[in-house]
Amino acid sequence: MATSKEILSEAKNKMEKSADSLQRELGNIRAGRANASILNRVSVDYYGAQTPINQVASISIPEARMLLITPYDKTQLESIEQAIFASDLGLTPANDGSAIRLSIPQLTEDRRKELVKDVKAQTEQAKVAVRNIRRDAMDALKKGNKAGDFNDDEFHDLEDQVQKLTDGGIKNLEQVEADKDKELLQG
Repeated sequence: MATSKEILSEAKNKMEKSADSLQRELGNIRAGRANASILNRVSVDYYGAQTPINQVASISIPEARMLLITPYDKTQLESIEQAIFASDLGLTPANDGSAIRLSIPQLTEDRRKELVKDVKAQTEQAKVAVRNIRRDAMDALKKGNKAGDFNDDEFHDLEDQVQKLTDGGIKNLEQVEADKDKELLQG
């Protein structure tokens, strides 16, 4: 049987991971500015193996709305270009023979509002995950209470601690959402 400290520690770690996961997911949403993380999900056929683009090329940001992808192996220029075309990024790569330039278009107001809705939906999913973590922690505490690991007063204190962790986790998610909304709306 897990101790109350282990239960609380595990719940806290899982809630922090939910926030980190949300942050990564929201990092993939384009805000009209160049951000190398939009290429994280793009894989290149590198001598028969699907390899992340950042392992076969250097990615730099020479301008606010431009990504410059310079392959370590110049023979991979075409496969990188094909991988970007095949991705769901909706960007057209410009191949100059030694590097690929990706221009990030300015977002329209309607598109910004759509992206804010997407951010809200992803944040809601993360909140559900945090609430599920709370439920699991409460269930584990109830088992410990029934087994006599702690008395009723300790049980209620532990319940309060789990609720405080949950409130903090939700607040953290809302802050991540607010930051991304600000980024999207400022453009």
